[in-house]
Amino acid sequence: MTTAALTQESSQTSLVTTFYIADALCGVNTSSVQEVIQVDGVTTVHHAPGYIKGIINLRGKIVTIINLSRKLDLPQSALTDESRVFIVEWKDEYIGLLVDVVSDVVGVDLGNLDPPPANVGGVQGRYFKGVCQPEQKLVAILDLDEVLSMDGD
Repeated sequence: MTTAALTQESSQTSLVTTFYIADALCGVNTSSVQEVIQVDGVTTVHHAPGYIKGIINLRGKIVTIINLSRKLDLPQSALTDESRVFIVEWKDEYIGLLVDVVSDVVGVDLGNLDPPPANVGGVQGRYFKGVCQPEQKLVAILDLDEVLSMDGD
């Protein structure tokens, strides 16, 4: 492969952090993730939408924690030692995404995703940019703008 081809190939590949929500393997662009933390000290927010797990104080910043299994209408798992919160910055605010298990970081061409399968339709389907198969595993790539938007919720 030529140097130009290698440069072009690497410029199209983005790193994606993958994680499980129940049995679903999902991913987000690694550049969107500020940090990954253990689930600890979540304070319940009364009258918040059902998918809001609560809030935490992260080094002086209040962070809203979204339970992705509730938001995506996937089966819910109990919190375990492997449960983690992905901290992302969205519209000048820190948001936490509660996931069941962190999996891996893989290279993905985000400009060349396949459409989500037909069984991921309706409201749930709008939360995904598409799917890909790095390393022979089907990964659903989250659309963070849709997931974090309050529109229609």
